[in-house]
Amino acid sequence: MKMEKLFNDDVMSIDTYIMVKLKEKTAQLRDKLVQKNRAPIMLSMGAPTSNPPEILIEKLKEFLTEDNIHTYSVTRGENYFREACSQRMKDRFGVDIDPNTEVCSILGSKDGLANLIRFIINPKSDDKEKDIILIPDPGYASYTQMIKCSGGKAYPMPLLPENNYQPDLDKVLENLKNEGYDENKIKAVIINYPNNPLGVGATREYVQSVLDFCKKHDLLLVSDAAYCDMYYDESEKPFSIFEFKGAKDYAIEMFTLSKPYAVTGWRLGWVCGNKDVIARFAKGKSTIDNGIFKALQKACAYIMTNPEGDDYIKNANASYKRKQSILVKGLKELGWELNDSNVPTTTFYLWLPIPRKYDSCVKFCEDMLEKSGIVVVPGNAFGNNGEGYFRISYVCSDEKLQEVINRMKADGFRY
Repeated sequence: MKMEKLFNDDVMSIDTYIMVKLKEKTAQLRDKLVQKNRAPIMLSMGAPTSNPPEILIEKLKEFLTEDNIHTYSVTRGENYFREACSQRMKDRFGVDIDPNTEVCSILGSKDGLANLIRFIINPKSDDKEKDIILIPDPGYASYTQMIKCSGGKAYPMPLLPENNYQPDLDKVLENLKNEGYDENKIKAVIINYPNNPLGVGATREYVQSVLDFCKKHDLLLVSDAAYCDMYYDESEKPFSIFEFKGAKDYAIEMFTLSKPYAVTGWRLGWVCGNKDVIARFAKGKSTIDNGIFKALQKACAYIMTNPEGDDYIKNANASYKRKQSILVKGLKELGWELNDSNVPTTTFYLWLPIPRKYDSCVKFCEDMLEKSGIVVVPGNAFGNNGEGYFRISYVCSDEKLQEVINRMKADGFRY
């Protein structure tokens, strides 16, 4: 029996996640790179490499010995976790979220987004008949594949310098109709600010316009707020969509503990917002998993609602700002045009044009890996509008970041 016959056409057409492909390619070249003193330096994965807060680890150890802590949890999340999420939303954004009706635990944002997309799309095979979700382009590499795998259509909202990375949704809608798609097939709009891979934020005025658009067209707004706690300028502190009046009527927001507390492997986050969407989402999730390990929920409930958590985030952001400065200084010396207007004040990413002598971002990234052992991500992995760019994730040590600059200088990589 040919096993591929078991899978639907959409699943068969998806590609391996870009970060997995980069890891596999790096592993293949590792020995060769080490031999020439170019051991791989990973600037690809958007994952903190520092240790989580010490108190978080201590609390996890403490909770591991509690009675019934190792039994099944519940899909929505334990009461103490949902209450902590609600308290975090109040402390961080000043918004009121009902822990009983407006919060559901998720295994990180990726799990939450993938399942939500699966739940709201009615799968079709004809491209023009598919349900549509508007996504940022460039945007998180998994959005398109999640939608495609669910039998839907991902339609790009171009994030470009000329629109200040804040696309006009009326123009997007007009383009969509001109291409022969039915606007009535649009189910949702996904926004991601601070943005991966660009590192940019959005103005309050723009987010209000997106909310107005979704209300006008009766669409679900999904805010992917994975990077909301990663910022370097207090005056540009990321905000929640629920700071806007009426947003709960047609919006939800995804949060993860992976980035702010360096617990990417724990897989824990929450989705909050419209109570009807949350209720249906939780019902769907109840057929997929039995909730998240209770000790993790309890430890994370502690770190979200105690000052040690805020102190950790503050110190981590200071560290990322220092790392960014190391790279920016070195890249300027290599010819990249970087200044206060185009260096991000959020996330741990730099989004840069490839050197002028290259006409392919994939070719440039391949050369960086094969010649210098530097692993970066080609921009087209994040959408068609990413061609001509590459993404750096500065999560490794300061010393390795300086080594990256030294290797680029020695190996002839200049803008």
